[in-house]
Amino acid sequence: MADINDRVRLALEELIGSGVESGLQVAAYHHGELVVDSWAGLADVQAERPVDGDTLFTSFSCTKGVTATAIHMLVDRGVLSYDEPIANHWPQFAQRGKQNATIRHALTHRVGVPQMPEGITPEAMANWDYMCEAIAALEPLWEPGSQTGYHAYTFGWILGEIIRRVDGRPINQFVQEEICVPLGLDGIHMGVDDANESRVATLVDGPRPDLPPSPPDALITRAIPPAVGILAEPYNKPLVRRAALPAHGGLMNARSLARMYAALGNGGVLDGVRVLPEERVRIATSLQTDDLDLAIQQPVRKALGYFQSGPISAMGPRTTTFGHPGAGGAIGFADPEHGFAFALTKSSLVAGAEPGGSAVEVIGALVRRELGFPDDETG
Repeated sequence: MADINDRVRLALEELIGSGVESGLQVAAYHHGELVVDSWAGLADVQAERPVDGDTLFTSFSCTKGVTATAIHMLVDRGVLSYDEPIANHWPQFAQRGKQNATIRHALTHRVGVPQMPEGITPEAMANWDYMCEAIAALEPLWEPGSQTGYHAYTFGWILGEIIRRVDGRPINQFVQEEICVPLGLDGIHMGVDDANESRVATLVDGPRPDLPPSPPDALITRAIPPAVGILAEPYNKPLVRRAALPAHGGLMNARSLARMYAALGNGGVLDGVRVLPEERVRIATSLQTDDLDLAIQQPVRKALGYFQSGPISAMGPRTTTFGHPGAGGAIGFADPEHGFAFALTKSSLVAGAEPGGSAVEVIGALVRRELGFPDDETG
């Protein structure tokens, strides 16, 4: 492990030296063994606080994979069913034509309410009850189930409120008690508490391509409004860090995210701890749709809450690979065919890197080469 960690750390330092990245962590499991646990850079540039293995990074949509895992646990226990209406557990959600929207629709971004409520602010976004009431009152932009469009933020309140209503625990408590404690994870939080506030990295805005902004009426702009867009300022706010944002606000370290995917990629079990039965993992990670995503404006391979990989994905070319990327360049995934799980967390919100040049692609290819993966899977 020492040699591969040294090479990964050197590559991380080169990325930081290029001026593109600020602070990063990488972790990887291979056949159940932690083979990479490396980090570099600063968690807080102004305070010159270095990143360590325990640093927590806002990892945006990597959070969706954790939330989906929680849903699958409740389905497996018979508390939920994928094809039952959300309104069975949340009657108010039936408003304005959403009475037939199902949990499967929510997991595959087909409910039809990717748009955030009008006039959204970071303060409103951090208010769980307000957001659930506002999302329940949204009118779907298409008949639920008929099309798919990335519910970048609303995914989290829809599924998180279902969990709260059927289980009684807020989603962060459920995740801590049902996923983190059994697997020994100390680095996945949906809302940080006093004890962990000092571990959180400060986000920085990284380089972005010089492209015109999306029109205000574009679906992706409605799903990710500028007031709560993928920028450092709103997500560095203490009230946002403390909020439960189950689609896009998880605070994580790479070793915890990689360990969760190591369990899922191993049929739901790691070191004798079973999170999900193997058959449930198979169902949860099977392809549901690869239709054109109306928000992302390209086809996306979607399983039940996770994305599947494909020929041009940063997760590698195998379509059996599943996980979720996060805005700014974070990622977590499992490649079951190779017994491989990988996570990268970071503080610099980088968009539009040249193909092959992102941190995930550079470090992912390096780790695959070090582990002896085929040349066509190492970049």
